[in-house]
Amino acid sequence: ITRMSGKISLTANEIVDIDQRHVWHPYAAMPNAVPCVPVKSAKGCELTLVDGRTLVDGMSSWWACIHGYSHPTLVQAAKDQMDTMSHCMFGGLTHEPAVQLAKALADIAPGSDSDNNKLDKVFYCDSGSVAVEVAMKMALQYWYNLGEASKRKFLTIRGGYHGDTFEAMSVCDPDNGMHHLFSKVLPSQIFAPRPTLSYHDPQQWDEEALAKDLMEFKTLLETNTQEIAAVILEPIVQGAGGMRFYAPRYLQRVRELCTEYNVLLICDEIATGFGRTGTMFAVEHASLLGDDGRSVVPDIMCIGKALSGGFLSFAATLTSQKVADVFAQGPAG
Repeated sequence: ITRMSGKISLTANEIVDIDQRHVWHPYAAMPNAVPCVPVKSAKGCELTLVDGRTLVDGMSSWWACIHGYSHPTLVQAAKDQMDTMSHCMFGGLTHEPAVQLAKALADIAPGSDSDNNKLDKVFYCDSGSVAVEVAMKMALQYWYNLGEASKRKFLTIRGGYHGDTFEAMSVCDPDNGMHHLFSKVLPSQIFAPRPTLSYHDPQQWDEEALAKDLMEFKTLLETNTQEIAAVILEPIVQGAGGMRFYAPRYLQRVRELCTEYNVLLICDEIATGFGRTGTMFAVEHASLLGDDGRSVVPDIMCIGKALSGGFLSFAATLTSQKVADVFAQGPAG
């Protein structure tokens, strides 16, 4: 270890050696079977390694750096905020950046005031997994406060990924996901087959073909409606499940079925939000079909990743006045 400009500087070998001895990386054994590649800096879409080589980060830091690394506007905003206030607790306190962001999110979120489904209530979280946990707890308490405590399960589609915390793991794919080792201790949820109609499949306009694709989903919803609190899914794109784009008409019908059988709809937009799929949020693909003007608005929506441009772990759970009003009717959760 050598000192440079008053800072301790490590060689590439020293970084790898210490990393192997002390750092437990995600989705890896300890120590890592293959030593990690040490990065020195990042700018735009490139990572500069300690040895001088550059790599194009095609994964965009797990889909978070939507504007690229070290974007000057974001760097300056972070510096300015650090000079004013790095952090304060949010219990009983608030501040201008928080309310400005909440208003900005409310302005672009799906829904409308006239339909009483505008997603304009913002609960801040520290990660995508926590946003999903908050959404699921929100759904459970919603029904509890309405006197329907039996509605405590979740229906989802296979092939999904929603995070690595416990409740989030319970709605990830039970067989091909990363959490099957925990299947004996996770909450038991209800899984429907993943959609077979793809994004551009013209058969989604065939009512018979669409009904067939949704047949088991509808049956599970119908037979378990008294115990299902919410449907949770990734809208349009199953990311970690293989980058599978499914039919917008499927999502539109899911929204209709949730309304028909009186369950909430949670859309996990953590990977798809903020323009990743061509619309601000992926649910909007189902709202732009043009056949009858029906819009798809979830009752609860999770956002993260691109929300902070990859500058910090940050997420949020959005919901409507309809859901929020119920929380004034019962005990705190």
